Amino acid sequence: MLPSCDQAVVIVAQIQAKNDIVYKAGWLKANSTAGAEAKQGVSEVMIQTLKSVRHLATGAMNHRVSEFHVPVPWGEIRGRIWGPDNGRPVLCIHGWSDNSGSFNNLIPLLPSDWRCLAIDLPGHGFSSHRPAGVFYGFPYYVADMRRVLEAVQWKRFSAIGHSMGGSIAAMFSALYPEMVEAIVLLDSFGFLPAHKKEINNIIRKGMDEMIEYEKKMTDRKERIYTYEAAKERLKATNPFLSDQSAQTFLERGVKQVDGGVVFSRDIRINLTNIARMDLEQCLDLQAQIKAKVLLLQANQGLIKIFPQPEDLFEPIQKGWKDKSTIVTVEGNHHIHLNDPAVVAPVITDFLQSVTAEDTASQAAKC
Repeated sequence: MLPSCDQAVVIVAQIQAKNDIVYKAGWLKANSTAGAEAKQGVSEVMIQTLKSVRHLATGAMNHRVSEFHVPVPWGEIRGRIWGPDNGRPVLCIHGWSDNSGSFNNLIPLLPSDWRCLAIDLPGHGFSSHRPAGVFYGFPYYVADMRRVLEAVQWKRFSAIGHSMGGSIAAMFSALYPEMVEAIVLLDSFGFLPAHKKEINNIIRKGMDEMIEYEKKMTDRKERIYTYEAAKERLKATNPFLSDQSAQTFLERGVKQVDGGVVFSRDIRINLTNIARMDLEQCLDLQAQIKAKVLLLQANQGLIKIFPQPEDLFEPIQKGWKDKSTIVTVEGNHHIHLNDPAVVAPVITDFLQSVTAEDTASQAAKC
């Protein structure tokens, strides 16, 4: 049974005082107005808030974390931001159908003087869904990242992208090479080309799916789950998630309604992505990347669960080998969430080496 609003506010205030944690999650804000705001929004997003705070309070880290909001024309992009205001900027981008909770276990194991911003992509987590009639796709997500970076005024940063988030980071790095210092492709192909002869069919399929979806919009009703049923549903579609990892995703992945919970993600993210590129276009973008790249692969990850045609996969992989550090670790697609201690040292060493190289380069120019 969940605690009352007043109990929740007291618990969070005690945790904040003891651990110097600032936490805001929709209905609950740990500040002077917490009581009033908690009572006002208890029907909004109550599921698992306290579990997230408890995880942060008991973890071996000194990071300061707060809820992140940035307005966009159709609503807002949400997320969580860790570390000091003047810390090294690191943008963390989650994968398809996940949310910023993807990095909850990893970021506390990274250097505490980094400023890590993990966002909920539009249509995911607490971020607003795109307007009616609008598609989801990589170029649009890249534009979203540009909006976020403009809001936080980061002129140069590093990125950690998991799965689809790695593809977004790679495309951003190609389009804005002057802004990106380094990227970590966390069990991500980076680019996902399609055969040129198939692209017309892919676009048509995606458009037809959108039309069919829109026909049923007025009659469509959200399926209501109990919390446990929602967790089992999530684990059934993501069998490599641990029980705790599933709960972490549900902290921002469901919202409370009368009778239970509903998933917060926009069902349109499941429609066929119409913004696909062929191999030549992907290789051209890959060649534009100036950032240092770490390709961090899980041996039981994407390569196993989402194999690509060899004639598309091999050229992209070769492109990374020519310009990247490649490390393979034991684990599955969500290794960074299930067992973050495996990848945290690799990421830390890589990004710190990039900083050291840049410092040495600047010193040599003086």
